[in-house]
Amino acid sequence: MGTKILTSSGHGFENECREIHDSWGRLNHLVPSMAGWSKLEKQQIRKTYWAMYGEDMAALLQKMQSQNGSKVCAALYRWMVDAHERDAIVAREAFGQGDVNYRALVEIFVGRKSSHVSLIKQAYYARFRRHLDQEIINLEPPHPYQKILVALATSHKAHQEDVSQHIAKCDARRLYEAGEGSSRGAIEEAVVLEILSKRSIPQMKLTLSSYKHIYGHEFTKVLYAGINGTTSDNGALARVMISRAEVDLYEIQRVFKRRYGMELKDAICESIPSGDYRDFLAAIASTTTVITSHNSVSH
Repeated sequence: MGTKILTSSGHGFENECREIHDSWGRLNHLVPSMAGWSKLEKQQIRKTYWAMYGEDMAALLQKMQSQNGSKVCAALYRWMVDAHERDAIVAREAFGQGDVNYRALVEIFVGRKSSHVSLIKQAYYARFRRHLDQEIINLEPPHPYQKILVALATSHKAHQEDVSQHIAKCDARRLYEAGEGSSRGAIEEAVVLEILSKRSIPQMKLTLSSYKHIYGHEFTKVLYAGINGTTSDNGALARVMISRAEVDLYEIQRVFKRRYGMELKDAICESIPSGDYRDFLAAIASTTTVITSHNSVSH
């Protein structure tokens, strides 16, 4: 790329940055090591690269993605940015040019703490000069997920771990009466939206567990039955693996093996054509334990 080295950053990642700088356009041999970087290492390497070459690694990966449509560059780009910035990018892409990817939006607002959602909104506005809440409100045509997303996006609920079994049972009963137990034959959205917007994620998990215990099946089975319209989501696997690698991918892999009888890495290798993209996802699956241990030390 012919960029002149500017300074030494002193972070200790100069060799890695030089190797990346000399490998643009042929990153395949670096994919396994890049997949093993912890959150802190990614931040430091990105800073070191900027200090040495005056360019942002993430921006370069985004540019390469735009130029050649490379899946591995798209994955590496998301891998290198901070979590809230990544979610802002995912949200923007979810709106797309055609069908809205509601699945990706639900993943963000259901699976993130309210403090993180606040950072996502800030990153979204900083990058796209649009308010994320308003983007969801303005979606056309109207969709059943829309009101739920608005409630979650504007909620200021706490994410404390303290939960109430009594509240969980009461909410489970209200959900039942608003759904399959309703004489109206349709889900009462107001009740569902109220509970989603007021309860923390741990409390909601206990409520859904109570619902299954009391009524014998998941509430989501009823909820999805009342929501029509889906869209193909080819990027779901990479999105989930990248976003959860630093959180709970190890647990996801454990459950995956228990349910399907095979390792997630093996499933990736069987279902995705050989290439850098597959190698990157398989490498994330292989190095999750290392990443998790690094993050626990850094916290």
